[in-house]
Amino acid sequence: MENRDSIVKEAYAKMAQLCSRSEQCSADIRKKMIAYEIMDELVEEIISKLKVEKFLDDERYVKAYVSDKFRLNKWGKIKMRHYLKAKGLSDDLIDKGLQEIKEEQYKKVLISTLKEKAKTIKTGNKFEKLGHIIRFAQSRGFEPEIIHRYLSEVVK
Repeated sequence: MENRDSIVKEAYAKMAQLCSRSEQCSADIRKKMIAYEIMDELVEEIISKLKVEKFLDDERYVKAYVSDKFRLNKWGKIKMRHYLKAKGLSDDLIDKGLQEIKEEQYKKVLISTLKEKAKTIKTGNKFEKLGHIIRFAQSRGFEPEIIHRYLSEVVK
């Protein structure tokens, strides 16, 4: 019993320190503890304690992730959703986080992304150029219907 308590205390302290340095989600913390070979029931106990103490909050993590990936990496919603889903986060949490992006700001980022890409394409053929731009915007995670809606503002 003494050993169990010391494992929980030590693991909790490490994970709390990690969470205070950068925003983490429960899936990342679970993965780290499993890598340290901590038993499953202890992992869940530690995660619960981290949540109660507000070190760990998946909703806060999603909002921070969406904000950073949108502002810094200029990612679209599809790409962000894909990566958050891969972490095992719920659709409700992901939707809530993606709703933090203002439509007008999303449109501005998409149009500037399209314009920047258009400047780098050297081909003279308009259709090839459009294809390059569309594929690039989709690789950034923007929705095809939105790309096509604003493409005419970029390529004339």
